[in-house]
Formats: sequence, structure tokens, C-alpha cells
Amino acid sequence: MVTTRLLSTAWLATALLAGAAEAQGGPSLLPMLHTEGARWLAADGSAPALRGVNLGNYLIQEFWMMGQGGAGIDDQCKLEAVLDRRFGYAQRERLYALYRDNWITRRDWDMLPKLKLNLVRLPFIYSVLEDEKNPRQLRADAWRYLDQAINEAEQRGIYVILDLHGAVGSQGWEHHSGCAGRNQYWDTPEYQARTIWLWQQIAARYKDRGAVAGYSILNEPWGTTPENLAVVMDTLYREIRKVDPNHVIILPGHSKGIDAYGKPSEHGQVNVAFEMHPYPGHFGWGKPGADVHRDWLQCGAGGKGGVCAWKAQQEKLDTAYFIGEFQPWALMGAELGGQVTRASFDAYVANGWASTAWSYKLLSNRGGQGKGSWGMVTNAPGARIPKLDFNTASLAEIENLFRLFGSVPYEPQQAVIKWMNATVPPTPFAHKN
Repeated sequence: MVTTRLLSTAWLATALLAGAAEAQGGPSLLPMLHTEGARWLAADGSAPALRGVNLGNYLIQEFWMMGQGGAGIDDQCKLEAVLDRRFGYAQRERLYALYRDNWITRRDWDMLPKLKLNLVRLPFIYSVLEDEKNPRQLRADAWRYLDQAINEAEQRGIYVILDLHGAVGSQGWEHHSGCAGRNQYWDTPEYQARTIWLWQQIAARYKDRGAVAGYSILNEPWGTTPENLAVVMDTLYREIRKVDPNHVIILPGHSKGIDAYGKPSEHGQVNVAFEMHPYPGHFGWGKPGADVHRDWLQCGAGGKGGVCAWKAQQEKLDTAYFIGEFQPWALMGAELGGQVTRASFDAYVANGWASTAWSYKLLSNRGGQGKGSWGMVTNAPGARIPKLDFNTASLAEIENLFRLFGSVPYEPQQAVIKWMNATVPPTPFAHKN
């Protein structure tokens, strides 16, 4: 944990050497995964049941997930600019290290096995690795957080999917790309070239690392057409393959679907999966409750909709699927939320899909799970998170907030824990709400 005002040269050198040794040294504790046609497979040909969660708000910020936002600061790029202006770049960098060292700690890694999860999706912004002031140069501490996450996960039998959540220039207009309102990635060849460079650095480092389940090469790339997305992602796929022939490359779906890609094997793409983010009960898709999840998981009234429609498309494309985000417990009450969570994971496993729910941790100003927050864990009732105006908050107040993220008492979603560990699965759709 960073507690000093400036990272010392000695500390940084020690951390880099340790990280490099951990990343490169010793045999992998987990077998490399791959895909063959529509199946995720381990090296021995067995089909793993991949159930997981996103580590959202860790290496790319979403302010709603930590009780912040307002006064004109509602995405990571805006906060970075304010911290630069008020305190200088070096202090901003120190504050971000403090933040990241506290958002996910050992207690979080220890919680994941209790939830019966064996997969995490790790969203990150490009500047975690690339020096934003010196394009195509790695930061001095570039591998600190990815190495740390992979090591912690691997020690607990958990795979990691690396997810470029925020590309340079931003791949859409949404705040969760790190910089809202930009969407400059698609019209800027230099940004696309830097993204190729970035993934080649990642691939060179982890090409033999079994604990890395795959590369989710671009999150929710909705700032372009499906047709252009397929062309640009094919180029990115081929450039990564020049460095890493081993890992699953996960092709991102558009908000309009994946039809524009065609059948990957017909384009020379192998060891790939398609990624989609179904959110029954949210974002205009009905309301949270048993009915909307029943229709999705049990294929609708005609028996051919929901997951059955996607399974049919998967068989036609003969390509593996990754459900990169979904939300099966929020706003439904603890018991129903826990049951639907287990039912969702079971349905995806039965279809041979890997899946990671959104999201592991969400902190609120008031605390408590209530009817079900969007976090598998949240801060306990009464363990409040203050909302700061980063334009005026003192350096000490910002430091204290970031430290609080790592020490605040938790309230896990206990029904999720119960049902994920249950020998007999629940039947949440046996009766209507």
C-alpha cells in the first residue's frame, strides 16, 4: 500500500523486479485454456465451468460505483485533469496508486473463492500500461497491477480475462471508456495503431501464462458501425496473433449484435470467442424480477428466444461465447437475487459459455445491500462513503477517501454466497413474483 507522498526510486525498482520475477518465473499453476469451435476447453480436452465476475472500477473508474460524481467530474479523464491542475502530475500518479492499492486488496481476492467463482474479467484503461505522455512507451510500473491481479487470481485457482475497457481516444461516447464524449478511436489511425502496439506488449508478456484465460480486446465498441468494427477487430486479431498464437482472442459484439463478423473460421480466425453483454431487467430490457430472467434463461414463451436463440446462432457460427457482463441479482431482494444468480451461471455453463457478472464491488454513500446493489459486495449499512467535490477537496480528504475504499466494512450479498455454494440448485422460476 502506498502511504508516502512520493514513490521512492528504491521502492519502485524493488516492485518492478519482484513483478517481473513473479510474471516470468516458475510453472503456471493453471492449464492454458483455448477454444475449439463452440467450446471452451482446457489443455486436457475437458470443458471447464467458467463462472466469474468483473473487477469493475479498479483499473478504470466508473464514478457511480464509488459514491462519487458531480461538480463536472464524472469520468476518469476529468478527474485526472483536475488533479493535474490542482496538485501536479506526480501527485496525481501517487493518488491513483493509492486508489488502486485500496480498491482491490487481499480481502477481495479471498472473497472470490467463497463466491464459488473461478474467473475474473479485469477491465483496464490503456494508460495503466502505456505512458500517456510518451506514446508507444510502457510506463515504468506498467505491469504492476496486471501482474498482481494474475498472481493473486492464480494462487486461488482463478483465471483472468484481460479487458481493454478504455482505448486511447475512447471507442465510444460512454463514460465507462474513461473519457466520455470523445469516440475518437475509429477516426484516428494513430489511436488504432497504438492499440495494436499495446496488445502486442500484453501478448508478449503473457503468451505462455496459463492463468490468463483470454484477451477481451475492446469493450463495448459502439462508436462505429458493426461492419467497420468487424474490419478493425480483424486487423487487431491478426496483429496479436503475430506475437501470441496461444490465447483465446475475444471479439467484441456491437450493440446491434455480431452478424457483421460472419463465421470466424471462414476468415482464418481460430481460438476465438464472441463477447456479448445481455442485461435482462436493465437498460430498457424489462424491469428487475423473476419474469424477465425467466424469459431470457428459459427461452421465452415460444421456447426459441433468449439464450436458445443465442445458442442456435453459436452453433451456426461454430464459435465459443463469452458473456462478459450481465446483472442477475440487483434490485430483486437478496433471496431472489441469489437464486437468479445461480440459475444464470448454471444456464451459461450448460450452454458451454464463460461468463462474468457486473460487478464484484460497488460502494455507496449510505451503504448496505438494500434490495440488491450492483455489487456482490458493498459497504456495510452505516459505513458511509463521503461524496467529495474534487474541485475543492483537500489532498488529505482525497487520500482519506481512497484509503477508506480498502478498509470500509463490507456487506456481501449473502444469498449469492449461499446459492453459489448450494449442492442443490434453486428453482427461482417455479412460481411467479
